[in-house]
Amino acid sequence: MSIIAENLDKVRLQLADSARHCQRQPEEITLLAVSKTRPAEDIRAAYAVGQCDFGENYLQEALEKIHQLHDLNICWHFIGPLQSNKTRPVAEHFHWLHTVDRLKIGQRLSKQRPEGMPPLNICIQVNISDEASKAGCNPEELPELVSALSGLPNIRVRGLMAIPKATDDSNEQAAAFKRMNSLLLELQAAHPQLDTLSMGMSGDMQPAIEQGSTIVRIGTAIFGARPARPA
Repeated sequence: MSIIAENLDKVRLQLADSARHCQRQPEEITLLAVSKTRPAEDIRAAYAVGQCDFGENYLQEALEKIHQLHDLNICWHFIGPLQSNKTRPVAEHFHWLHTVDRLKIGQRLSKQRPEGMPPLNICIQVNISDEASKAGCNPEELPELVSALSGLPNIRVRGLMAIPKATDDSNEQAAAFKRMNSLLLELQAAHPQLDTLSMGMSGDMQPAIEQGSTIVRIGTAIFGARPARPA
């Protein structure tokens, strides 16, 4: 068994344990393997042992891997920041986008989604910790943004995504995830189709799952330490 297969087994067990600890079913939670900077061969190795969802942060690198792995039935998620002038490749090649934070991005994606493809699943990125260095809309902007995006024909608003501020304070960590859960519940009153909370990574998967995460984004725990990107 490859090291990637072994790591995936461990992560799946951790995910299942975390789910059962808070009386949830592991099947409710999608394991998204974050494969940025990883070669296509690593993705192929993970796919061979049942991993189908992969997340990429860097657009050109992702497009090259999508081409290299076109023979696999992979569900591709774009999870990096997206400039408005680079929406077309995401609209044409991805199944999910986790980082929509303004209407203009959604409008371009809807217009550029090829005819015959299903709607692009999107999550709205929320700047839940109010960090100047992070993208994402303010929580107060969510109701208006969700309503506007939900009216676009070729995208499907699925829910929310956040990367809370890094902290060693477990209470602060849990509070950020809990607020995300509360925001989703509030939005579901008017938009019952919302079903996704994309939050939690290798270091904070358990508290995210305890607060309702439905997609956890795990990279290092699956693929090992990330190599440096070329300058």
